[in-house]
Order: sequence, then structure tokens, then C-alpha cells
Amino acid sequence: MHNHAHGHAHGRAHGGGEPGGDPAKNAASNQRRLLIALGLSATYMVAEAIGGWLTGSLALLADAGHMLSDVFALAMSAVAVHIALRPPTPKRTYGYQRTEVLAALGHGVLLVCISIYIFMEAFERMGQAVEVAGAPMLAVASGGLVINVISLAILHAGRNENLNVRGAWLHVASDALGSVGAIAAGLAIWAFGWMWADTLASVLIGIMVIYSSFSLLQEVVGVLMEGVPAHIDAEEVRDSIAELRGVVGVHDLHIWTVGSGMVSLSGHVVAKDGFGDEDLLRVVTEHLERRFGIDHSTIQIEPVDFEENGVCPE
Repeated sequence: MHNHAHGHAHGRAHGGGEPGGDPAKNAASNQRRLLIALGLSATYMVAEAIGGWLTGSLALLADAGHMLSDVFALAMSAVAVHIALRPPTPKRTYGYQRTEVLAALGHGVLLVCISIYIFMEAFERMGQAVEVAGAPMLAVASGGLVINVISLAILHAGRNENLNVRGAWLHVASDALGSVGAIAAGLAIWAFGWMWADTLASVLIGIMVIYSSFSLLQEVVGVLMEGVPAHIDAEEVRDSIAELRGVVGVHDLHIWTVGSGMVSLSGHVVAKDGFGDEDLLRVVTEHLERRFGIDHSTIQIEPVDFEENGVCPE
């Protein structure tokens, strides 16, 4: 007895965002946020690179390099949002939703590469007396921080709804921390003449970038490996289904994320004798949607004596 139910209601998005709403409108909003942040980052990246070259500041150059990765990441994110809206095809039955997950993976890898570059440059500067113009460095870094804070505010609304936007937000957040480090180094050089503060700041920026990329990469790998989403407890889901009226047992339960905001579940539910399959399907799917926000489920209803479930009476 193989019955399947597919729920498509509007549950909460991955990470605890607002109710899903229209996916096309959400995607358009996310793309608009990303493009605005992209324009701001690209404009100031040029200013920061020129400022780093004129002042001789490695911290500013490192921050400009990081901002270059922001520009690339934001552009990649905006393209991924557009591609993810393409409809499913016979070859790609889930559509292109994983494009955004791949974009988030690209963010994480790029962050690690930028960190390695910063560490290499800082190592080369150790022991060298490099003159850095503290006051101009401080002014340029302060401007960079303002731009990053504005971009963070723009991306904030979408970061809990979409893994791709979250990756872009983390990218900009780590850049903002880099600007703070460059400001601190500029103050130390301007006030005390501590030229070594520039190299120290660049190393700290690299460490912060590595740290910010770790959680993103961990979550992306979890999605690609089809692991249970972090905000869902599989045992709690299993136990809650088993407690429903008319259910004898649950097995072969799988929960995974297809793309940002789309959690899927499949499982076999063993029904008590006398319970209608359609009624039980409705009860289980509505329960999953209401309690866990899982709005795409495939449930196979089985009788107690069905040989596959392992609970056959003697």
C-alpha cells in the first residue's frame, strides 16, 4: 500500500525567517538587496585600493582585496538568485534551487583564499620597516566601515531566509571587521608611530575571515550531503509522528534541504487497522507543516502486516 502526500504550504524559511510568501517576490527582493550592496562595495573597493597604495598600508590593501572578493561574491549571489528561479525540467526535477547553495560554497572558498593571501603578505612584511601614512589610512578605513555597515543593513532582512544571501552577508560582515582592524591600526600609527600595527591588523583580519567562513562552509556541506537541517531535530520529528493517533510506528525517515528555505521529508508510517490512509496522510502532513515548517513531504502509509516495516504480527 503505497500512498504519497505532498504538502506545499507556506512554512517558515530555513533559519527561522518570516513566512515564505511568494518565492518570486522573495527572490526579486534578495536580488535587489544584493545589487545595491554590489554597487556600494565596487565603488569603495577602488577608493580603498588607491588609498592602500598611496599610504603603503597592507591592512588597507588586504581590506580592499577582501572587498574585491565581496564584489565577486555579491555578483555571484545575484546571478544565483536569478538562476534558482528557473522551473524544473525532466533532467532537473528540483529545478535550479541548489545554484544558491553552490554560490554559498563559492563564498566560503573565496574567503579562505583571501585569508591565505593576507597571511602570506603579512609574513613577508615581518621584520621590515615599512612606512605607513596613519592619518590617510584612518580616513579611508573609516569610509570603508561606513559602506560595509550600510551593505549589512541592506542584506540583513534576507540573511535568515536564504543561505546564499547569508553567505554574502557574512562576506560583508567580515569585511566590516577588517575595516575596524584597519581603523585601529591607523589610530596606532597616527598616534604612536607603531608601524607594526598595520601587519598585526592584517593578520587579525585574516583570522576573522577564516572564522566567518567556517560556519558557512559547514552548513553548505551539510546541505550538499543532504544532512538534517540544523534547526530540525530528526528524533523529535520521528517521535512526534509516532505519537499521532492512528500511528503504530515510523521508519525510513529522511529529512534534507533542497535549497534555501525548502526542507523536504520522506518516510514510512505504519497505520493501525481501521484507519483510512487518506485521513492519516492528511493528519501527518498537516502536523509536519504546522509544528516543523516542513511543507514538502512524501509519506508512505503501510499496514501493520506489511513485510517491509519489520513489525509483522506473528
